[in-house]
Amino acid sequence: GLLLTPFFAKIIRFFPPVVTGCVITMIGISLTPVAIRWIMGGNPKAENWGDPANVGLALMTLAIVIIFSMLRSQILRRLAILIAIVLGTILAYFAGFTDFSNVGSGSIFALPSFFHFGSPVFEFSAILSMVIVTLVVMTETTADIIAIGEIVGSKVDSKRIGDGLRADMLSSAISPIFGSFMQTAFAQNVGLVAITGIKSRFVVATAGGILIVLGLLPIVGRLVASIPMPVLGGAGIVLFGTVAASGIRTLAKVDYNEHKNLIIVATSLAIGMIPIVNHEFYAQFPVSVQMLLHSGISSTCITAILLNIIFNHLPFTKKSVEVASLPLNSGH
Repeated sequence: GLLLTPFFAKIIRFFPPVVTGCVITMIGISLTPVAIRWIMGGNPKAENWGDPANVGLALMTLAIVIIFSMLRSQILRRLAILIAIVLGTILAYFAGFTDFSNVGSGSIFALPSFFHFGSPVFEFSAILSMVIVTLVVMTETTADIIAIGEIVGSKVDSKRIGDGLRADMLSSAISPIFGSFMQTAFAQNVGLVAITGIKSRFVVATAGGILIVLGLLPIVGRLVASIPMPVLGGAGIVLFGTVAASGIRTLAKVDYNEHKNLIIVATSLAIGMIPIVNHEFYAQFPVSVQMLLHSGISSTCITAILLNIIFNHLPFTKKSVEVASLPLNSGH
């Protein structure tokens, strides 16, 4: 991944608003089913899966987010999601949705075990599979970085893309030592930036340091695990919807009088919806194709980039578009 980063970062020139708008919109759309699963209870095999009480708890959490978002206090508006999760969890506790009996059990402090899954083994088939996974991860991380740039109003160039990808790939190389998996940008946090309006890198870096410390405190993990899924789902509806709204705002900048833009948007979003609507659509395809297209985000990103290249960067298509756009001379 680190070796591919310098080349991958240069694809930013293939991300005009028509592409970035599609990708950001699909990030929000593809995350919405996650929020819905949380609202229904998180576990399809649980007895209370889809229970109206779960939906009611999620709606109360959503209502708290909306109420605090309407207040004049900027601090309370920015903390709306966190306050809603805390109050929603308290309501859930008194309603019998959760208990904190497991929080006190187990250790308070613990160090990660090194090479928990065994020493590194190098197999060609596994390496090839991970290369494909890495390409998908890099595609989605690029989309997330561009989405953040649009939300905070900051220009994203190839250098910023490269820096973000290098951070992802370096952490992915280190994380297996501590028994973790491949690292990637978390698309849910794009919505968090949009709804809180907090755009400072120093805040994010400080939060990262706090998370490292919390990772050494299993008791905090048990506390977070006690938060009912419907509470997270109620807050997630706002978070993920905000990402989609940001994408729609970007798409509003696109000139739809140019037919090619309409084709790019329509086709990219439709293909991105395929794995969301039907998870088994690519089940009979080779594993490499499944890895590449299982995500609506990567499907939309790949489709939008390819169509943008076809319509705007290939010599013969650029020429045909220019000829088609010439005004007719009515005098002859």
